[in-house]
Amino acid sequence: MMLGDLGADVIKVERRGSGDDTRGWGPPFDARGESAYYLSINRNKISVALDLSQANDRSVVETLLEAADVVVDNFRPGVLHRFGLDVDAWLARRAQLLWCTISSFDEDLARPGYDFVVQAEAGWMAITGEPDGQPMKSGVALADILAGKDATVRILAALVARVHSLPARERRLQVTLAGSARAALINVAQNFLVNGLPPRRWGNAHANLVPYQLFHAADRAIVIAVGTDGQWSACADVMGLTHLAAEEMLATNAGRLARRETVVGEIARVVAQQPASHWIQRLAERDVPCGVVKTVPEVIADTPGSSVMSGMPSSVDGAVRFPPPRLDEQGDLVRARGWAAFASL
Repeated sequence: MMLGDLGADVIKVERRGSGDDTRGWGPPFDARGESAYYLSINRNKISVALDLSQANDRSVVETLLEAADVVVDNFRPGVLHRFGLDVDAWLARRAQLLWCTISSFDEDLARPGYDFVVQAEAGWMAITGEPDGQPMKSGVALADILAGKDATVRILAALVARVHSLPARERRLQVTLAGSARAALINVAQNFLVNGLPPRRWGNAHANLVPYQLFHAADRAIVIAVGTDGQWSACADVMGLTHLAAEEMLATNAGRLARRETVVGEIARVVAQQPASHWIQRLAERDVPCGVVKTVPEVIADTPGSSVMSGMPSSVDGAVRFPPPRLDEQGDLVRARGWAAFASL
């Protein structure tokens, strides 16, 4: 979808009959019967339904491969070869072709897996949730999303490098959900590498920064994210916590981290006395990062361009050219004209 947002012509090849599994991942479904899940990630594509076990349909794929810049697939190892599609042979035949496979686990490319499983095995759930609660997944399928973005980055980098006539092995790209999820541990993993202490769950607090967490104002929850000692000074001043601001130990983040309960407890006490709008205005005036904990409906109401048909606006300032396609909606065009189908749309 991101490549399509950026202007790529994208043909979505789906199985005949049922198509993409996410078409059935509902409710909710729209008036046409398409699931919201499917609609959220399938704009700027056209659909053709094919059965790779059938010679006629396989020839359609081969025609598309003759002119494609990039192929993205999520088949397990050996599946395409069983259908008579040899990736290595195509890369050798077409010196400009890039082929990206997205899998679940890089240690076993044949192992099936969904985002939830990857979040569990990549350590995310062990560090997400309340300190005394159960391990918790992210509210969105973030491992899926990161892998898609990583694939986009990998493909774009390879397209740039392609001018140097890349060998076939460098045009064979591999991205895994597990690899993307492990890389995203970033500072959490680095904390362990440096101090050897297993990371714990911090709920809405931060392992390395104080104050950097959720607080309850008189009417609703807000977050305050102090990332510098200067922001701490301003935050303490706004809240009238002059006794804390005067303490030399608390002037640095290391000192505040050591006295987390004192700092957080005092801020929580003060924040609860006024509505969220009061604190957001006053903290923002002093350049202290802060925000209201919004609901999803509030976010959508504040987001120009959100659409029942095409979802949230592009994160890369792309354009919506086509709504998510119905199964095989452009199939006749693609089977008859290949990539030239886009000229008829």
